[in-house]
Amino acid sequence: MAQFVDWDLAAATAGALGKSGPKVTYAEATNVVGDLRRLTDEAAGHVADYTGLRAQVTHPPVRVVDRRDWAAANIEGLREVISPLVSRLTGDKQPSAITEAIGSRLTGVQAGTVLAYLSGRVLGQYEVFSADPGQLLLVAPNIVEVERKLGADPRDFRLWVCLHEVTHRTQFTAVPWMRAYFLGEVQAFVDASSGNEHVLERLRRGVATLSDVIRDPESRTSVLDIVQTPAQRAVLDRLTALMTLLEGHAEFVMDGVGPEVIPSVDRIRAAFNRRREAGNPLEKAIRRLLGVDIKMRQYAEGRKFVHGVVERVGMEGFNKIFGSPLTLPRLEELGDPDAWVARVHGPVGPVQATG
Repeated sequence: MAQFVDWDLAAATAGALGKSGPKVTYAEATNVVGDLRRLTDEAAGHVADYTGLRAQVTHPPVRVVDRRDWAAANIEGLREVISPLVSRLTGDKQPSAITEAIGSRLTGVQAGTVLAYLSGRVLGQYEVFSADPGQLLLVAPNIVEVERKLGADPRDFRLWVCLHEVTHRTQFTAVPWMRAYFLGEVQAFVDASSGNEHVLERLRRGVATLSDVIRDPESRTSVLDIVQTPAQRAVLDRLTALMTLLEGHAEFVMDGVGPEVIPSVDRIRAAFNRRREAGNPLEKAIRRLLGVDIKMRQYAEGRKFVHGVVERVGMEGFNKIFGSPLTLPRLEELGDPDAWVARVHGPVGPVQATG
């Protein structure tokens, strides 16, 4: 089968280029790992009670990882989803030996460069590609580094992060169809390419664009340049709506639970928002290209949408959003909670209490 990425080289590159973590003693590292595991369990109870959502499948325990392990887990996940797509798109036709050797190694280095950068930024992630139903990853060095930079209380900050990431785990384990729907949309995005001969080149160019801007912050190219067909834009609209919902829901739950269980939550939120908005020119260029700026808008827009719906129909009414893919919000409804409520609930009476 044709190899689109030299995955081993990607892992080696990510490991070699990734930043070292903050200095901690062995005892401190052990304490952080134990703390994050315990706080994940605590957060799970808070999230279930607040949202009314309960896992319908057994999920594996949280994995507390370092930066190298986070990159390796994501490489494995990408391998699982990309390799079958490449096989189907190429019909298992083998490229020339030179093309495969050079192309896959070049893309491997580029993918590793991107993951090396991200491995120093991500606090946690619910990774859904590598296994069903997915796995919760918490990146301990990044959590410690950020809590130190913010001057935050370690227990409070770690629980705050866990609330957000456990909400994502809940979304995928309490809604059994969510993972299959998400992966199906990713596949639909690739299927919507205008031609099989060009899709792999566009995928390569997308990875190359990410890698190049890390080296050249003056680059004005964008990953969205690989989105060329109307069909792909339609899929991207659905994916954008989904991710905005999931991110906004996690932010809403974090802010809803936080004041009850995290004494310093207001200080943490204010300091963390300042950190999100800050950054040197290189950081800002990379964030723009990687879609981090879009993700920031998703946090705000999604949280506002969720709040608007809960305000109108309560938490139980909001949870109808997870009834099926048909009840997910459309992109245009994210700025108009009334439109989603009218479509899914029909006319509603006076505003109901939240909770």
